[in-house]
Amino acid sequence: MEPSRVAFLSVVSNTLVVSLKVIVAMITGSVAVLSEAIHTSLDLAASLIAFFSVRISGRPADKIHPYGHGKIENISGTIETLLIYVAGIWIIYESVKKLIHPEPIQLPTLGVVVMLVGATINFFVSRLIDKTAERTHSVAMKSNAFHLLTDVYTSLGVAVSLLLATLTGWSFLDPIIGIVLACYIMFEAAKLMWVSFPPLLDARLSDKEENKIMEIIEGYKNEFIELHNFRTRRSGPEEYIEFHLVVPSHLKIDSVEELSDRIEESIKSEIPRAQILIHAEPEYERKNTLQKKDSV
Repeated sequence: MEPSRVAFLSVVSNTLVVSLKVIVAMITGSVAVLSEAIHTSLDLAASLIAFFSVRISGRPADKIHPYGHGKIENISGTIETLLIYVAGIWIIYESVKKLIHPEPIQLPTLGVVVMLVGATINFFVSRLIDKTAERTHSVAMKSNAFHLLTDVYTSLGVAVSLLLATLTGWSFLDPIIGIVLACYIMFEAAKLMWVSFPPLLDARLSDKEENKIMEIIEGYKNEFIELHNFRTRRSGPEEYIEFHLVVPSHLKIDSVEELSDRIEESIKSEIPRAQILIHAEPEYERKNTLQKKDSV
């Protein structure tokens, strides 16, 4: 299934689930259910952001955006993470109010059923989106899958809290569970922010990824003299890699291009979406550059 269709599926599922939760929150008066309705509403907003960002990021490079549109996914992931924080703060606020002014929960069984239905729907949709995200290296879809998975956990938590409150008569469990869930999703959001935000600042790839790239290049070390100015960055689902390759001065242009092509193909066999720029320079040119630097 295409990424845009999978993203649209999350919009449909979230619309259904949030509608059910809002209605049940109004009927039961449960702050935990209300918290879940707020949480899922933000999930719906996140799904919409992911849907449009995936469609935009898939556009080819153009005159205005020569490096493509991949970073829209990182912007999307960052916005989605901030929405999680907003949800967490709002849930804590509503929970504290409920602790100070407790109210009985109406029709708790209805709340339990809706929470379980919502958790089941979002579990299967999140699995589908996560698989698609892994296949396409989509940051936005990865964020969206995480949103839905946290909704599964929080929905189950709310179902348990409603059940316990009904069986024990301890109504304070409702807002306490709400606070615990809010802290959990905010903690998980911090980890998500660590993935989505750094590429906006052109942060380099991970040590593991860079070491793998260097290992591939070193496989051709008998055919070049030196490697320098090695740089990497990520933009949405794509990785950008560039470096300077010093080659023997006697090599013809055709031979240099053939070497560069082989190195590029080897890297892409491990990182298919990589955008690679290799600047080849003759040995004598490199020596002249270094001599000028030394004289300065």
